[in-house]
Amino acid sequence: MKFVDDSQNLRIRLRLIQVAILVLLGILCVRLYVLQIIDGKRYAEVAENQRIRLLPIPAPRGVILDRNGNLLVDSRPIYSVLLSREDTKGIDRLTLVKPLADGLKIDPEILRERFDEVKNQPAFESILIKDGATPADIAWVDAHQLELPALRIEQIPQRRYPANGQLAHVLGYVGEISQEQLKQEEYHDKGYKPGDIIGQEGLEKVYDEYLRGRDGYRKVIVDSRGHIQNEVERVEPQSGQDIVTTIDLDLQQAAEDQLKKSPQGRGVIIAMDPNNGEILALASAPTFDPNLFSQRITSKEGRAEYQKLLNDPDKPLINRAVQGKYPPGSTWKPLMATAGLKQGAISIDDSNLVCGGGITIGNKFTRCMGGNHGSPNVHIAIEKSCDGYFYRLGLKMKLEGIQAMVDMFDLDKRTGIDLPHEVISTTPSRELKAKLYPKEPEWKDIDTVYSSFGQGEDVLTPIALLRAHSAIGMRGKMFVPHLLKEIHTIGAVGYDPNKNAPIFPERPARTFDHPQPKELGIPRDQSDVVVQAMWSVVNEAGTATGIKLVGFDIAGKTGTAQVVSLGKEGSEHKDHSWFVSYAPAYKPEISCVALIENAGLGSRFGAPSVRAVYDVYYNKTRKSPETATNNVALKIR
Repeated sequence: MKFVDDSQNLRIRLRLIQVAILVLLGILCVRLYVLQIIDGKRYAEVAENQRIRLLPIPAPRGVILDRNGNLLVDSRPIYSVLLSREDTKGIDRLTLVKPLADGLKIDPEILRERFDEVKNQPAFESILIKDGATPADIAWVDAHQLELPALRIEQIPQRRYPANGQLAHVLGYVGEISQEQLKQEEYHDKGYKPGDIIGQEGLEKVYDEYLRGRDGYRKVIVDSRGHIQNEVERVEPQSGQDIVTTIDLDLQQAAEDQLKKSPQGRGVIIAMDPNNGEILALASAPTFDPNLFSQRITSKEGRAEYQKLLNDPDKPLINRAVQGKYPPGSTWKPLMATAGLKQGAISIDDSNLVCGGGITIGNKFTRCMGGNHGSPNVHIAIEKSCDGYFYRLGLKMKLEGIQAMVDMFDLDKRTGIDLPHEVISTTPSRELKAKLYPKEPEWKDIDTVYSSFGQGEDVLTPIALLRAHSAIGMRGKMFVPHLLKEIHTIGAVGYDPNKNAPIFPERPARTFDHPQPKELGIPRDQSDVVVQAMWSVVNEAGTATGIKLVGFDIAGKTGTAQVVSLGKEGSEHKDHSWFVSYAPAYKPEISCVALIENAGLGSRFGAPSVRAVYDVYYNKTRKSPETATNNVALKIR
């Protein structure tokens, strides 16, 4: 048998194996170096996140109260279904839409929108799947923990607003911050993140930074499937600060009741303290339910309800007090009279002007709606609402004088009320005429005539008109209207069931920073002439004697604002009904304006609506506590 020496081949193989082992060891060392040295910190964080999670605890928003401590808005705890983004890594979340929609009775389209919105959201943040989880929803989540471990139930605060849309346009509402808002500068630098609930309208929006509070968190240990095993740390949330408004709930209810009874159910009533600008009531109709946005907007039914509001021709989402613009009609006349006296177009001793039943400019006759008043003085002209008088006063003042009046009462500016989206009234000017009528851009005498009695291109917001008239009653002092009275340094520490009001700690509150009133420089004797005339409108032989209140002298002015040309029929073509006033006439405590849309004469609807508010105020301030009640809509006799 021949012997074959293959030891050489064996040695070669051993060397190859050794080289392969060394190469593998080298690769392993390099890989370990990369993992532990270069990427060690990142992988350590990933490993830690698999074991420890930070779960946010949303802070309750501060409550909102009326001036007497009555609760207007609070937050209540509810259960919500959340989805951990980290536990769905590598999963196409759209595959979860159908099971979640079916199991939790959610609109699939809403879920798709949510998943799309959080594409760039940090991994540790959770996705809100459903607010207000029912016991059936909670049971479904528990039953599907094995296949859907990323789901969990958390208790969070939910905003609760008054029923029936009360104070909706004042309070506003909250909602989840949108992607568009996150891109805006006003939100970008305030630490907001996707999923945050913020004020979207009304006082909720204006004072969001005070109401929001500071979220807490839970640090928990989870297993490999994301199930919580233990809580290792808990930082409680800090509640938002509570806000006391200037609103008087009794007056507010009175105003809202009057609007509900109005012919078309559309209009606005505002009551204010003319001594400091505090808004006592602000009602705009029709109204809406703010709970839609805090409780139901994520459901299919809620989306349909919201769409219905958007399509409603009566525009319930519009706050008519600060966003509605209307021809002021005869409520413009006391402003013209005040400016005419101040500018010297008329004087206290020589204020008579011809009425003539109207005026002829060129070949056009513009009549006085009240007939022929002869040659009245300014007192009679306001009391009887003589159009002819103010046609001629306007021609004496000229456009420049009317514009000076606009500037004096700041009618070409926002009032500064602490509500969002306030619009600026439209007032007469040559530029406006040229813009609206490019084929006839020149300003003519007939334009001055129209602008002198509250028609033409004069369209004012109710809040601007109330502020201007209040300044007359205050002998030339014009305050900024506002709704904030106090901001408490911390939230309530309890609730007193006997007083039906929250208990606040003995700490100083931050009050509204009142800016100095604008001094209009109206001589006292001149303002007295206008105030006396407005007193006569209600108390002697004027257009609003039906609302005279014995023991509480009301000074006011009715207005009937023409909407379209004469002769057109239909409720939508009826005139708007105005009444603006203050009381007591010679030392005002309260001023009030009502604008009832398409209702007709100001004396028939605007004035009685204001009287109902004054009745409640009178009962609260002039009668003993035993006889004062919460009744808010006393019928005009």
